[in-house]
Formats: sequence, C-alpha cells, structure tokens
Amino acid sequence: MIVVFGSINADLFFSFVKLPRRGETVLTDSFTFCPGGKGANQAAAAARDGAAVRFVGAVGRDTNAAPCLSALAAAGVDVSGIRTVDGVTGTAVISVEESGENQILVASGANMKASSDWLTDDLLSEGETLLLQMELPQADTEAAIRRARARNCRVILNDAPLGPLSAEALREVDILIANEEEAMGLLGAGAGLENADLARGLAGLCRGTGIVTIGADGVVVAAEGHCFQVPALPIRPVDTVGAGDTFCGVLAAALDRGAGLMDASRRAAAASGVICTLPGAQSPELNEARINAALADLPSVQTYS
Repeated sequence: MIVVFGSINADLFFSFVKLPRRGETVLTDSFTFCPGGKGANQAAAAARDGAAVRFVGAVGRDTNAAPCLSALAAAGVDVSGIRTVDGVTGTAVISVEESGENQILVASGANMKASSDWLTDDLLSEGETLLLQMELPQADTEAAIRRARARNCRVILNDAPLGPLSAEALREVDILIANEEEAMGLLGAGAGLENADLARGLAGLCRGTGIVTIGADGVVVAAEGHCFQVPALPIRPVDTVGAGDTFCGVLAAALDRGAGLMDASRRAAAASGVICTLPGAQSPELNEARINAALADLPSVQTYS
C-alpha cells in the first residue's frame, strides 16, 4: 500500500495564448476549476495505476473542499485520513499558455495545518510506501520520514517545491526526486552540471536512489552505482501541470507492485507523458490501459558509464 502525506489544493486554471510578462495584464474568457495539490495529484495517479492508496492531509471549511475530496475518492484513493480544519482549502492559480508552459501561485491554506501525528501506526507498516512532497510544514514532513524509517517503510520524497529539509532527514529517504532547479538547490550547485551528475548527487544525499526530472527530455535515474535516462514520451502537450506529480505517483505504484527501478521509471515516464495530453493534473482519463499503450511508444533507455 502507498500512504501519501501531502497537500490538497483547488486549482484555478487560466488559459492564454502567451503567458503574461512581468507587469503585463492579459485577458482571457474564463477559468476552470480542477482538483490539485502535489500530494493529491500523486495519490490520484498512483490509484489510477491500480495501487492501493491512503491519503493523510487536510482541507478547509469552504466550498472547495468537497470537490477536491470527491475527485480523490473517484480516483480510488482512501480519503478517511483527511481531516477538515479551520480556514480555507489550499488554492492554486495556474496560468497555462498554448505551448503547455505554466506559471503557478499557491496559497497553502489548510495544508499548513496537516500533522504527522495523523500518520497512525497502522498506516506505517513494514514494507509499505510513504510518499511525500514539500507543500506541508517542514517539521511534520521530517517527522513523517523519521517515523516511516523506524517502521521499515519505503520513503519516497519529491522535494518540490524546493524545501530546506535537514541533511539528517534526507539521509532517511530511499528515493529522492527533484527537477533540475530543485536538484541544483539541494546540492548547492550552479548551472552547468550534467543531469547524470545531478542524479548521482541526489543519490548521495539519501539512501541511494536519486531521480532528476528533465521535462521534455524525460528523467535521469542514479542508483547503486548505475545511471540511466528514460526519454520522455513523444507527444504534443496540452497541459504540463501535474506531469512531475504523475511520474512520482506511478513510480510509487509500480515499485509497490514489485517492479524494478528501471521498469518502474519507464512506466512513470510514460504516464507523465499521457497526463500532458489531458487537461488537469488529475484527469480521470489516466488509467492502467492508457499507460500500458503509451509504453510501446516510449523511446529506449540510455545508460551512462
């Protein structure tokens, strides 16, 4: 089983031909509401790929809470661990241009009241997977990592948005996932490092597996002295929001089923490409059959010496 300790947001999508420049006002006809939040997106992706998923997090006492919870339940996620707290549900304003590029602003809301104490012992059994991101309070994220490690759970951390977790907490993470900018921030490195070196650097910060997501070029994975790149699915993107989250969720689902790291990374990369062809980060059109079909179009893995 996969336990996601993470964020839930109401996403407000605004579509533009071109994203506004600094100081520029751009008009569009309307906006679309979609359920989101990095934790919720990852949980939905894992569940839609067939994993048993339980979610621990918080929503507020507002009208956005119900549709966010309903979307997770519809994806097959167990939402019994989600609590309602005073305040508003996390909210994100997302601007997307025709190319698929986006800008995102987030008000954390109820997510900042989520507590690691809600991760009861029955959720953190030996062999389970704890999947985390960086949209909850740092202290609670670190506490969740320590508790999961003490109970021999697999710990997967997507350090996004980039957060200053302690070195001690990072060393308890099994798989550390970040994009290029986040990886450079974690490593204290400037531009110019090869992605393979970034992945190896992430692997050195945790218990041995580092993954760098590189957008249209796919992902680079380093583990046990080996490094390989999984190219991205060749697609024409509609909306890139949620691509990284889908990768994380489906990676966790595949590993939970017993897949090896390379096969799990390929499946996750295929799913990440599929979600980019669909509107919204939790599209119900993402499913096991669609991911299976996309795998056939995924380019071959490239290994590094």
